[in-house]
Amino acid sequence: MRILILGAGAIGGYFGARLIEAGVDVTFLVRPARAALLAEHGLRVFSARGDVARPVRAISEVDGAYDLVLLSCKAYDLDSAIAAIRPAVGAGSLVLPLLNGLRHLDALDAAFGAERVLGGLCHISVTLEADGAIRQFGALERLTYGRRQADLAIPAGLDAALRSIGPQVTRSDAVLGAMWDKFAFIAALAGGTCLLRGAVGEIVATAEGADLMRRLHGECAEVAARSGHPLGGEAIDAALGILAAPGSPLKSSMLRDLERGARTEGEHILGDLRRRAIAFGVDTPLLAAALTHVRVYEAGREANPAA
Repeated sequence: MRILILGAGAIGGYFGARLIEAGVDVTFLVRPARAALLAEHGLRVFSARGDVARPVRAISEVDGAYDLVLLSCKAYDLDSAIAAIRPAVGAGSLVLPLLNGLRHLDALDAAFGAERVLGGLCHISVTLEADGAIRQFGALERLTYGRRQADLAIPAGLDAALRSIGPQVTRSDAVLGAMWDKFAFIAALAGGTCLLRGAVGEIVATAEGADLMRRLHGECAEVAARSGHPLGGEAIDAALGILAAPGSPLKSSMLRDLERGARTEGEHILGDLRRRAIAFGVDTPLLAAALTHVRVYEAGREANPAA
């Protein structure tokens, strides 16, 4: 079972390292500079679960078809990612995207066929440090994958390879539902923290902050329900427990991008959910306000790239 991972960033590098640790044949498709860094230092992961330091196989051009191609790029890099991995996707290949949201599925289906594109998501806090090492924060580590079509199976060898990472990896027969659970949560987290420019604890410390976060998640949940994927009670309770947690230092990655003047995934997450809401006639005033806030930021960033 040959697995190709596009890039060796925080998420792809972390799960790639765990696969290598389990003895799986993994190759990283990276830019030449990253390939040189990996050749010199190997892939290094620092984690409470156990550190990893391994030599890895890294290439800058695809050398043939792979059984599985794993994607964890930013949404705005998806077009270039598709072009990069296209030579690696053969007749028997599968693609496992770990991007946030759902919008990427349409692009991948169009490029490779829906039968080759799995559903997937992960819950983990990792960062790529300046020296190329990957650092995990906290113990949370989950990767969920599965077929989006009930009549299609996943090859046993691929199942075994992915599950070799450990119980943190699970196959789901309802992976789209799990993706919607996460989509609604991250949209509410990103929307609320970006709109109000603060961490969760700072927001809920105000008189109406907790109620606003709950209502924003409710808007997102209504869009999920109208899309045919109502959120389960446990998913809602878990999301609200995080979104309205007193004293929480949690910020969305979108807010962190915004604070450092970087490009965001606003259109892929907030914009896509808002478009779905409009199509179903769902009233989402808080989501619309958050999206407009991010769009104003992005417009200013594009108009003043050196600022």
